Amino acid sequence: MTNYEIAVIGGDGVGPEVIEEGIRVLEALGDPAFRFTRLDWSSDRYKRTGRFIPDGGLDELASFDAIFFGAVGDEEVQDHITLNNLILPIRRRYDQYACVRPAYLYEGVRSPLAGQGPGDIDLVVIRENTEGEYADIGGRVYHQTDQEVAIQTSVFTRHGTERIIRYAFEEARRRGGRRKVTSITKSNAQGYGMVFWDEVFENVKDAYPDIETESLLIDAAAMDFVRRPQDFDVVVASNLFGDILTDISAITIGSMGLAPSANLNPERVNPSMFEPVHGSAFELIGKNQVNPLATILAAAMMVEFLGEAEAGAAIRKAVAENLREGRLRTPDIGGSSSTAEVGKDIVRRLEQR
Repeated sequence: MTNYEIAVIGGDGVGPEVIEEGIRVLEALGDPAFRFTRLDWSSDRYKRTGRFIPDGGLDELASFDAIFFGAVGDEEVQDHITLNNLILPIRRRYDQYACVRPAYLYEGVRSPLAGQGPGDIDLVVIRENTEGEYADIGGRVYHQTDQEVAIQTSVFTRHGTERIIRYAFEEARRRGGRRKVTSITKSNAQGYGMVFWDEVFENVKDAYPDIETESLLIDAAAMDFVRRPQDFDVVVASNLFGDILTDISAITIGSMGLAPSANLNPERVNPSMFEPVHGSAFELIGKNQVNPLATILAAAMMVEFLGEAEAGAAIRKAVAENLREGRLRTPDIGGSSSTAEVGKDIVRRLEQR
């Protein structure tokens, strides 16, 4: 039996609720087996101690095979504080440069877009995860005066841009479907960083003559995610644009509660991190109504990345069966079941396989 060490960061809001359902699903696999170490890195910890991550905490993560993450965000803590003091330090410290966010329209789920049926939306956004617009370089001067100035600098390196674009092309080959990569920029307005991205994309694509390519501006891409989502296969974008597009793709498949995410170190030198896209969802805290399927699908991504393809496929099959039958589903996709009831249904299906 293969055993894996998993660091669990439940985090804030509904994060701990969905993470526990994900853990139950992983335990139901039997083989592989997992040992979970829960870390209390959250906004509550920050409010108590002034820090999200204790001394030596980032180094401690190196000993784990993967990180299972719930959510971060608190109504009493500004979002940029949580991002820059918890999520981004992990991504950067462990070079998790490929954020992979798939969107698939399952049978039994209704898209808000007319005319879209099961499998018609089947795309993945590859988001550059460690630089770009989230580089946290800039500053402010003359605070609280009418001369105040704020500067935010985006950073695009050839190393970082080329490797994420190459990863997108390799992903198109792995998926084996339409075999298309669409690059997203705003080079008509950002004549340095985004024009540079376009140039790197043009250079890299020559090495992949078997892959169809397309380049779009972010405003056109946002429109086309709604107008023609079936035309996308693999989409590659900078940190900011990828973040925006994945919220759109998640809602086109019926709910943010169905959208998983992986923060990958593709070379597997460092642990990767897996999480739902939906965030801490303040309005659902403690109501037992949040959809756990995004987290469960993130668990499937985690076990597949660890090399357990059969286990990942079993989780996906259980989720697909649950959604197709429609008997137990949370309110976000038209049901009245609880978080725990949906989680138990996935566990039952795995135990009966």
